Amino acid sequence: MYAYIPVKDVARARQFYEQKLGFKPKMETAGGVVYDCAGGTSCFLYPTPNAGTSQASQAFWEVADIESEVAELKKRGVVFEDYKMPGQDANGILNEGGAKAAWFKDTEGNIMAVIQSL
Repeated sequence: MYAYIPVKDVARARQFYEQKLGFKPKMETAGGVVYDCAGGTSCFLYPTPNAGTSQASQAFWEVADIESEVAELKKRGVVFEDYKMPGQDANGILNEGGAKAAWFKDTEGNIMAVIQSL
């Protein structure tokens, strides 16, 4: 999987993805930056004025232990969304449909998530 993530300000977005999420840049290309993720997947932050306009999730990252990932990301300053959904706990983690998920927005307004299959 190769996710394209729209950003208005590449430098600002890079600070978020590298400092808060801990991503390591693979290469810069076409005005953006590529990050390798687990399992041979990657994502590409690309500049566009349309960043943050989707009301749907842009990307999910699968994790082994969502509670520890959410706790670590919160320590780094990531703010998780509270959608007031039944089953969503105080940490923003929803447990439903055979998975746990928690959503956050990046600096560009894109909706992202971490997910743990059960």
